[in-house]
Amino acid sequence: MSAAATSREEAARGLPVVQVGQIPLEPQPRRWLVQDLWAASAVGFIGGPPKCCKSFLGLELAVAVASGTACLDRYAVHERGPALIYLAEDTLAAVRERVAGLVRHRHLDLGALALHVITVPRLRLDQAGDRVKLFDTVRRLRPRILLLDPLVRMHAIDENHAPAVAQMLGSLRDLQRQLDVAIVLVHHTRKNLVAGAQAGAGLRGSTDLHAFGDSNLYLRRVRGALLLSMEHRAAAAPQPIGLQLITADEQAIHLQVTPGPPRDDQPREHANIAEAVLHALAQRPAMTRQALRVHLAVKNETLGRTLDDLERQGRIERCPQGLRLSRRRPGVPVPTLRDDGNGTPGGGHESRLGG
Repeated sequence: MSAAATSREEAARGLPVVQVGQIPLEPQPRRWLVQDLWAASAVGFIGGPPKCCKSFLGLELAVAVASGTACLDRYAVHERGPALIYLAEDTLAAVRERVAGLVRHRHLDLGALALHVITVPRLRLDQAGDRVKLFDTVRRLRPRILLLDPLVRMHAIDENHAPAVAQMLGSLRDLQRQLDVAIVLVHHTRKNLVAGAQAGAGLRGSTDLHAFGDSNLYLRRVRGALLLSMEHRAAAAPQPIGLQLITADEQAIHLQVTPGPPRDDQPREHANIAEAVLHALAQRPAMTRQALRVHLAVKNETLGRTLDDLERQGRIERCPQGLRLSRRRPGVPVPTLRDDGNGTPGGGHESRLGG
């Protein structure tokens, strides 16, 4: 049979399907790699602003899995196995020193730890050649966890360009599925998240990043203390916990869970989303709704309700460039315009800006 005929025959067969009742049940629908912190064979992020111990937390996960000891002295490891790490911003000597401290805290032998370090000076996830090398390395070592820190140092794409981000993340998803490995990416969050915003919505770059994660850990400082929140695609999020970097013994620096999470009631520059919207519009002549959503890192529905309220109060209004502070007297109703969902005003009939 010719190649053309074979191709036509394959096209005629279409996509494979199965009746839903014939799909076999998984014996363990939900598996944990590290209880409550990271699902088995999950991909996701450790996110947070600079200097929030993201790298220490990533190494804590890797050492816990490689040694089979509890992560943060609290969370049990369910699937012990080798760990593979790449820290793009640290020298090999610095990596050894950090890992040695975590091992010393556990009273373990560094020489017996099944933790491997990628030693190349540069690893690019947007380059096909480097992706193949990474795949081959993971296939050879068969780690249970792969730590890549930080993501920004491992590509040269525009993190706000969704197609490029999706292609890069897709290659990591393929790696995870084919080799059954958990992948932890360390990434920065944007500054000044407004109250009520999802932590994952603050990941710097395309919203594809937040949508990508199966398990995610987010660090931030509250009154000078560290707050760790968890997020999972297939499990309820545990309560946030407080963390502290213990440095009393310079040879055993490690993270420790505090007795209670820090109170998150400190004064903020913006008490709520409405104030954040008004503050943002005060800095510019006008902004589109999409630009506001990205700037504030809030859900589209939440932003829509807030804009509705502000427009009814006469505090914002539509203009050809999108949205701006109202030039009318506050409290005086203003006519609204159709909204196409991106902040571009339409014409004619009154309607909500809604979500």
